[in-house]
Amino acid sequence: MKALVQRVLQASVTVNGELVSSIDKGFLVFFGVEKGDTLKQVDFLAHKIAALRIFEDENGKMNLNLSDVGGSVLLVSQFTLAADTSRGNRPGFDNAASSDIAQNLYLAMAEKLRAYNLCVQTGIFQADMKVSLINDGPATFLLEKKGDLLNA
Repeated sequence: MKALVQRVLQASVTVNGELVSSIDKGFLVFFGVEKGDTLKQVDFLAHKIAALRIFEDENGKMNLNLSDVGGSVLLVSQFTLAADTSRGNRPGFDNAASSDIAQNLYLAMAEKLRAYNLCVQTGIFQADMKVSLINDGPATFLLEKKGDLLNA
């Protein structure tokens, strides 16, 4: 399971020319689910995202989390994060979870983040989404939790 977290000043999702979701300051999170991923990874990554201290404090140090700055989350499903690019020039998607499993874990991630009292907006699962953002920094972080590392 992978979550690509971008610190943003603003982000939005449009589908078929219509605005679906938007946030101001916060995180744009691209979320990818791989075969074998479970709710345990969702729990781990939701906690990590909610607690991630990547906003600057009064001393210019990355020391504040979403709650500290009143930030929101825009959660966007992105199966391409499960791509295998190790061979050739065309990505392979054998590692991606089935759409049913991926959608259930995506919805679970949104709910887990809301359980941390965060404002969470979402895209539309499997839609052709147009994502706009104003990256802050830029500051982008890849969070991963593999199933075989759950006890690590």
